[in-house]
Amino acid sequence: MTASFDYFVIFAEMRTGSNFLEVNLNAYDGLSCYGEAFNPHFIGYPNRTEILGVTQAEREDAPAALITRIKSEPAVLGGFRFFHDHDPRVLDIALNDPRCAKIILTRNPLDSYVSWKIAKATGQWKLTDVRRRRDALPSFDASEFAQYVETMQDFQVTLLNRLQSLGQSAFYIAYEDINSLDVINGLATWLGLDEQLDRLDTSLKRQNPGPVTNKVSNPEQMLVALSGIDRFNLTRTPNFEPRRGPAVPSYVAGAEVPLIYMPVRGGPEAEVIAWMADTDGIPPKGLNSKLNQKDLRQWKRRHPGHRSFTVLRHPVQRIHSVFCNKILATGPGSYAQIRETLRKQFKLPIPKGDPGKTYTVDTHKTAFLAFLDFVSQNLSGQTSIRVDAAWSTQAHIIQCFADFIVPDHVFREDEISEALPDLARRVGAKTPPTPASALEDAPYVLGDIYDEEIEERVSDIFQKDYLMFGFRPWVASS
Repeated sequence: MTASFDYFVIFAEMRTGSNFLEVNLNAYDGLSCYGEAFNPHFIGYPNRTEILGVTQAEREDAPAALITRIKSEPAVLGGFRFFHDHDPRVLDIALNDPRCAKIILTRNPLDSYVSWKIAKATGQWKLTDVRRRRDALPSFDASEFAQYVETMQDFQVTLLNRLQSLGQSAFYIAYEDINSLDVINGLATWLGLDEQLDRLDTSLKRQNPGPVTNKVSNPEQMLVALSGIDRFNLTRTPNFEPRRGPAVPSYVAGAEVPLIYMPVRGGPEAEVIAWMADTDGIPPKGLNSKLNQKDLRQWKRRHPGHRSFTVLRHPVQRIHSVFCNKILATGPGSYAQIRETLRKQFKLPIPKGDPGKTYTVDTHKTAFLAFLDFVSQNLSGQTSIRVDAAWSTQAHIIQCFADFIVPDHVFREDEISEALPDLARRVGAKTPPTPASALEDAPYVLGDIYDEEIEERVSDIFQKDYLMFGFRPWVASS
């Protein structure tokens, strides 16, 4: 084996064939792949506690140490699989290292999305015996698929652009090619091995053969939804446009009144959407939502004089609301997996289930401050958990909007009772209603725990929002 590389990374996603590729790379005496080594919720595989003597806690504190351990293994070239939501610190380490071999595994995103939906429905993520295959017929969700594709695109384009700017190349391999012995042996040669396989390990079986239209319960709706997407983008992810995602499927456009609402996650989304529906005199479902860029352009042509707007929430109120609704709560819309990881790895002092009588206001303040510690580390790139839009800075979110639409108006939540009706009147609404106030957070409102310490912590974390939008301390703006 030559010494062209010190280690390798398989950049892939769920349901792209990465397990099959790993099994066959491990069939070479000179290669060893250690699974999802930097998955923030486990290390390598769900039932493992360490890789080469490095525990999950040690990896969390120093991800580079695990890479060093993999590189130091004698007589083998080690590597791991890396997905878009794995530890972002590792992405920079690997991409900046020319002695890291980059293998980029891609699959038609429609196929991988449907496969993911089936696996979620059946609970079967691997198949070694076709007699034990479980079947399901999930529903195709156009909005969910649009977000899924956008996430995959953004990651693939990041890889492509970074490698180009660094003057590096990668070994691209498609899902359809992982069953080719010649391609797998070619990959081994590229990695520097003299060894060749006589046959592939076929113990893992393809779980969902057949046309994709036979794998969902609503193929007609799926075809309609896909008609607005460039077909070439479905087969070649690295060249998918647009290159940066402005979150267009989250926008809400009026049915009659020419207004476009561009939600900032963690803000008063439900209240603003309800106001738009009341202004049009229709239920919220009658508004135009889950649009792609083509749909929104057509809507804008049909509504000359349209205006777009977004609503900011005070950073303290926003992050407290996110904590209550996404982390502390356990119902629909909450972040169950991140919640559990925060409890186990970051020792977030919240109950395993919904808060009960023993969850006091003092406990709530302690837990909220601990969550702020996590958010501070997360926004600084010091954790393996994704930077979620719910706690990303509002300035950054609006900057992403601008890749497609620059909002005409950026309102603060405390002014929308007058600002939104005034805006509606200016675009033709005769008697627009007053938007309702947001529901109070539960089990405790921010006023129950707010003090100078919380204000100082939040203003440090979201300094960019305070500076860009002129927020004052929360009490003064409430």
